[in-house]
Amino acid sequence: MLEQPILGVVMDPIQKIHPEKDTTLALLLAAQKRGFKLHYLELPDLFLQYGNPWGLSRILDLDPSQEPYYHLSEPILGPLDQFDVLLMRKDPPVDMQYLYATYILEHAEQNGCLVLNKPKALRDANEKLFATWFPQCMPPTLVSASRTILKTFIEEQGVVVLKPLDGMGGRNIFQIAMGDPNLNSMIESLTHQETNYIMAQRYIPEITAGDKRILLINGEPIPFGLARIPAADDFRGNLAAGGTGIGVELSKRDLWICAQIGPTLREKGLTFVGIDVIGDYLTEINVTSPTCVRELETIFDIDIADKVIAAIMDRLED
Repeated sequence: MLEQPILGVVMDPIQKIHPEKDTTLALLLAAQKRGFKLHYLELPDLFLQYGNPWGLSRILDLDPSQEPYYHLSEPILGPLDQFDVLLMRKDPPVDMQYLYATYILEHAEQNGCLVLNKPKALRDANEKLFATWFPQCMPPTLVSASRTILKTFIEEQGVVVLKPLDGMGGRNIFQIAMGDPNLNSMIESLTHQETNYIMAQRYIPEITAGDKRILLINGEPIPFGLARIPAADDFRGNLAAGGTGIGVELSKRDLWICAQIGPTLREKGLTFVGIDVIGDYLTEINVTSPTCVRELETIFDIDIADKVIAAIMDRLED
């Protein structure tokens, strides 16, 4: 292990996060505790010049006992391969700017920096579509932009959930059935007049027991999940949509799902991943900036963030 390894993080503006809930902050605190020197970057701080990846970073010092809890140095210009590790923790949407950033990070990876999650995998693993590689784990699912095809699927399934392929936090997700007077309008809106793909999944009634977030490190699950219970007037369990988190032990079915996807996560270099399970079904695989570490750590008194950093340190020693 290096004497003082350097960890860079690409994230959303630190002044706008909720420190008591933020998973990225938990990871940074764990890294600092283990002796990493921290550098902070936002997406526009990355650039490519003459084929070499550079960044305008700030040294980040964290002290939760102080207000503010963070201190940033003046900007420092330097090559991205000065970092031993780069964490890509920018929240979705995974838009073109996000994708361009992964290409820059891939140059840093080529130059010897450990980038997590792997930039190519971030591009390949759309958080909705990636789950479709494991149909044995999923509810009946359709991806289409066609109103006719979508309506046929809805008629077959009875009640479905419609969602965009690039959303997060429960935004623009709808539950609907045939006969609903809003159906045509909803499909037109979500598909942008049948030009954008969306996902339709059979509605899973077990959502009332929670949309379970399960965290995996190197393809191995933390043995507890966070069941996000929808509010009384909603069907979405997302905490950002008003859901309430309850800690649960993983079921045999949960562990089976993790065993189905774990080898692929390891193969693709997806070190830290969060999956969503409703009832017996996998619905999404979150690879960009999975959350719920703070909630699970509080409920079960386990240090998940340190386990992630320990896994990173093992990679550095390989």
